[in-house]
Amino acid sequence: MSKTVICMKWGDLYSSDYVNVLYSAVKRNITGDFRFICLTDKNDGININVETYPIPDIGLEPDHWHHGAWPKISVFKENLYNLTGHALFIDLDTFIMGSIDDFFNFAPTAISVIDVGPWGKDTPVHKRVVGTGIFCFEIGKYSHFVSNLQNNLHTFINRHKLEQVYVQEICENIEFWPKSWVISYKRTLRQPIGKDLIFPPNTPGPLTKVIAFHGNPRPIDLINKGFYNRDRFPHFLLKSVGWAREYWVNNGGNL
Repeated sequence: MSKTVICMKWGDLYSSDYVNVLYSAVKRNITGDFRFICLTDKNDGININVETYPIPDIGLEPDHWHHGAWPKISVFKENLYNLTGHALFIDLDTFIMGSIDDFFNFAPTAISVIDVGPWGKDTPVHKRVVGTGIFCFEIGKYSHFVSNLQNNLHTFINRHKLEQVYVQEICENIEFWPKSWVISYKRTLRQPIGKDLIFPPNTPGPLTKVIAFHGNPRPIDLINKGFYNRDRFPHFLLKSVGWAREYWVNNGGNL
């Protein structure tokens, strides 16, 4: 069975390098045949082995492309470029560090997502919170996500702000990846305030499958040359990170 991986790129926040590096990392960490799809408004510089298609128009207004990742809802269209079966959607600011084969068959009858609840403050019991940085779904099964949003566009966007909050409200069948499969760079690898002035970020362990870079810093901040604060104050990251640069270069990224 062929596997389908989908990413999405719009605007100028992420360069084509992000698409190419993600494609290379996926290729290294997947077995069997697969298709790699990038939905984008600009395919300049994207690897020829990546299939590119326009981001489906679901009626979003210009402002909706800049606050929350609402264009991602378009992957739930009933007919998405004649794609079929299960697809794994991956945000561009994601590092693929290990095998992703298990992500495709973890919960075939549900949408599988990140639980970003533990990424907030530590509590003995946390509420499970949907994160859509990497999620698996059956193509065409959830077209009501799109039609419902189209029929109540401003209501839902004003209420939820983020598309992942909307997904959590509307989806009745959600499963969460095991906590160890997807780790947060900021929660797991970034040093605490003060210590980050002296010590570099922790190196991901050998069992790490996916590193999610939600918000700042972004992957390119760990990779660029120069001596400056790459993180958001009061955090500091003053130099590039060896393991991040190695990942980027080994997957064909430019410095």
